[in-house]
Amino acid sequence: MKNNNMICDLETGICGVAEEEEMEMIDFNKPAKSINLYYVTDPICSHCWAIEPVLRRFVKQYGDYFNFHTVMGGLLEKWHDGPIDPANGIYKPADVAGHWREVGEYSRMPIDGTLMIDNPVQSSYPPSRVFKIIQKNHSEAIAFEFLRRAREELFAFNQNISEQSVMIEIVNKLGLDGKAIVNEAEQPIGQQLLNEDFALTRSLGARGFPTIIMINEENKGVKIVGGRPFEYYVDGLKQVLNLEELQPKQQPFLSDLLEEEKLLFSKEIEVMYDIEQSAVNSFIEKELTPATYEAKEVLGETYIVSK
Repeated sequence: MKNNNMICDLETGICGVAEEEEMEMIDFNKPAKSINLYYVTDPICSHCWAIEPVLRRFVKQYGDYFNFHTVMGGLLEKWHDGPIDPANGIYKPADVAGHWREVGEYSRMPIDGTLMIDNPVQSSYPPSRVFKIIQKNHSEAIAFEFLRRAREELFAFNQNISEQSVMIEIVNKLGLDGKAIVNEAEQPIGQQLLNEDFALTRSLGARGFPTIIMINEENKGVKIVGGRPFEYYVDGLKQVLNLEELQPKQQPFLSDLLEEEKLLFSKEIEVMYDIEQSAVNSFIEKELTPATYEAKEVLGETYIVSK
């Protein structure tokens, strides 16, 4: 019996499909990421906290298309006698509390805010410098995790993240030497790295936070300012890639996401999995085993932490 697909050809030296070329280059790598995404932010930016659910989903599903860069923008160097943000009625720390509460209620990413009355953050530069030192000495991913933990402590759990003791504890929980990193951040190198980010922020034309800028190989891009729906970022990526359709990755299993993130608020689960708030508890119970998580509540919002 002759099988034309399985032959041993004396001339080509092939046993198998004879149409194979003698030599060809093949590439098993993913396509090179041609887009640079710059996320200009600040540790005490309440609207940056509010977009965490959308930004996480965008990075999880479309991150293969871009290189992600977090840039510190320098929201508050220090309080002074003049207005800090007159457009939002912010002249002194206590004015921030009401604004933050509004952002928290609107976004459903919980914000307490009373800290800014009782023990206000005096500057966003100290945690920004710590972010830069972790980024330099370790990785972008660990630095981004520090930023997330700092925002949790500030907004939901009312901790002053400009205080050394608070920053040290957050860094220690990442498995790093908190005291050494916080001390290094207070050396000239900390401010030097921060100034480099400020220069990049200016060159990108970012004047408010959050700002997301996506730039392609032709050095053309899109700038999205403020918190926007998920579709805005997807449409922006399509524009900068000049593509009508993109291939998103499937959302991660909730068990994998919680293992990675350690803590997730209800709103983050709703956005990631396209479910209503009323369905979150049943979704959690279906996706997770009781031994792997603990459900808690803060400021009227449910959240889960990994055990």
